[in-house]
Amino acid sequence: MSDSQQTMKMLPGDEIRQIMWRYSDRFDIQMAVMGARSVARGLVARLVADGQRNTHEWTDAKNSMYKAFDDSGITAAGLDMEYGGIIDGPRNLAMSLISFELSWVDGGAATTSLVNNLALGPIVEKGTPEQRERYMKLCAPAQPGEDRKVWRGAFALTEPLPYVGVDTGVLSGRVTVAEWEEGKEPILQVEKRGRFITNMTVANFVTAAVDTGDPRIKTSCMVILEDTDEGIFDRGSPTLKQVHQLSNTHDPIFSLKIPASRIIGGYTVKDGVIIPNITHSEIIEAVFARTRVGVGVMTSAKLLSTIEPVIRYQRGRFRGAAGVEAGSPRYDLGIQMKEDATQRLADVWATGEAAASLGFAISREYDELIQLEKDAEAILAAQGASAGRAKLKALRKPQQEAIELLGLLAKPAGERDEARIAELSQDTLVRYVILSAVCNVHCPACKLWNTGYGATMLREAVSMMGGYGITEDCPGFVFNKWVDAQLEATYEGPEVVQRRQLSVTMNNPVFLAQVKLWVAELRAQEAAKPGAGAGALADGFETWLWTLDYVGRTKDAEGRSLSQSQRHGVVFSLADALAWLVAARNLLADVNELADKGPQHPVVGPEIEGYVNTFTDIQHMQIARTVGEVNRICTELVYGFVDGLSETDGGDFQRLVAKSSADLAGARMAKDRVAKAITQVMIPEALDYPM
Repeated sequence: MSDSQQTMKMLPGDEIRQIMWRYSDRFDIQMAVMGARSVARGLVARLVADGQRNTHEWTDAKNSMYKAFDDSGITAAGLDMEYGGIIDGPRNLAMSLISFELSWVDGGAATTSLVNNLALGPIVEKGTPEQRERYMKLCAPAQPGEDRKVWRGAFALTEPLPYVGVDTGVLSGRVTVAEWEEGKEPILQVEKRGRFITNMTVANFVTAAVDTGDPRIKTSCMVILEDTDEGIFDRGSPTLKQVHQLSNTHDPIFSLKIPASRIIGGYTVKDGVIIPNITHSEIIEAVFARTRVGVGVMTSAKLLSTIEPVIRYQRGRFRGAAGVEAGSPRYDLGIQMKEDATQRLADVWATGEAAASLGFAISREYDELIQLEKDAEAILAAQGASAGRAKLKALRKPQQEAIELLGLLAKPAGERDEARIAELSQDTLVRYVILSAVCNVHCPACKLWNTGYGATMLREAVSMMGGYGITEDCPGFVFNKWVDAQLEATYEGPEVVQRRQLSVTMNNPVFLAQVKLWVAELRAQEAAKPGAGAGALADGFETWLWTLDYVGRTKDAEGRSLSQSQRHGVVFSLADALAWLVAARNLLADVNELADKGPQHPVVGPEIEGYVNTFTDIQHMQIARTVGEVNRICTELVYGFVDGLSETDGGDFQRLVAKSSADLAGARMAKDRVAKAITQVMIPEALDYPM
């Protein structure tokens, strides 16, 4: 590309984002986004500007957010349409976009919004029809003429272990049988102490994980507790957080009697024993598979929200100083006259774009998976294979066919068996197996990379504001966003939990076949549009695949396998590298979508060339950073555990790294162009929310 090419004139607005993130045809989601934005940049911004983050107490001002969430449609967006919802169909993308809008201003406000959906999550995912109806109706905002209280929920999983505790398998909470009269429903006694539980100040119900403490109850389960139940519903003392002060967090204590019908998912009775239909770990697996994504999206919003405030600070840095005349380069550009300022900001921008692309991609994939999963479960149930070993056995053939399909799709067009591709592509179980394999990687990768590396890049954003970055009146609340990101990296499992899941799911043969298809697609894109980074990204994936295979067949000096699950220094590093790769790949996919659909857009069309050019350069520089990280990680693993490689392995690996390095040609010129675009892009006179 030429350095004189047209570049982005203004920072991307709704029309651009709707194309990139695939909701330009979803008016219901667009309205939900606008509702969330009005609350975030209105009420929430005023709360932060007025110092409400400076107290641990849950004030009336903070509490006013709940009504704003109800009035704007945020609360209803998390409910089924039949129970007062406003989103038609699956709503993972909608909820991620709402999280994005609220986090653009404050992460604590986003958490306060999301936690009610987290509390409902076990009921929505695995509850009985009666449970789903009761609690979604209670949580629905009151309609005109209705005089009732809107219920709020909390989710109590973690126990009061040291340093909060994150192991979802460790439960000290217990459920026992309190009363069980002949012919009547059992009454259960629940003993549960929660730790770091959000929304407890206002919660009317709590979904709590408990283990069996009675031989008459077979397994662990999750139960629904209500604040009017007999016994102790102690909300506990406030957690003295230094972050996310616009969410209320406590350490509650529960000692309550509840009917057995409050076991989430229901139960059966056999030989005098209550058998929960679903264990707590099965529910957690279903819930966390979705909700981790919203947290990853929160950090991506913070990153992208810093771009405009930093540009404003950089340009205005010297205005008002003696000798700095209006219209001079020093007046107009400030410290943007120096390339370090703009190139470091370009790195933050590219990170935010890749993080958002990954977060919204997995959100869309989950929306697709919901119906596909239901169809697959119906097929498996008809085969008598709905769970356990029977399900695993029934999926063996679809898994092999999925690998076959992906292999066929990776071949050049003239070499494909199109009839077989059409046959396999219509198989519900095959499609389910493929999409599940991708989701099982994208979800933890999103949570790991967005919040982990994202927090590091937010520190960069703070540093670019100079001393202004750590003051209360810093535009864009950049410091708050940086420190809040430290908590987001811990929410719903810190980095180690995500790396652990990735280290397992990335070895799925179906996923590995999908990676090979991605490589083939990237090679085709590079051939069609050379010099935009697609070829280098394909090299990165191939280097990762080769290294994964290498560690699988290599032992260290003590004869121990490098690929065993407890070799965290190896498998976790490969998980990190994969997270970089999938983030960059999804950014590239979003830029391709913009290039394909943007020219036809009635508003965006005339300006699309500049947007596509700048986004292509952002994509290119992010791919270069990604390939550099992958090469570093893989080189350490390949050479780090042995005295020397075999001639074959050494030659193969060196060729891979050399090719990926050569394919980075032009990446720094792309970064120069992004930095130049940053000096030219127009921004409003003032932020659209207060300091």
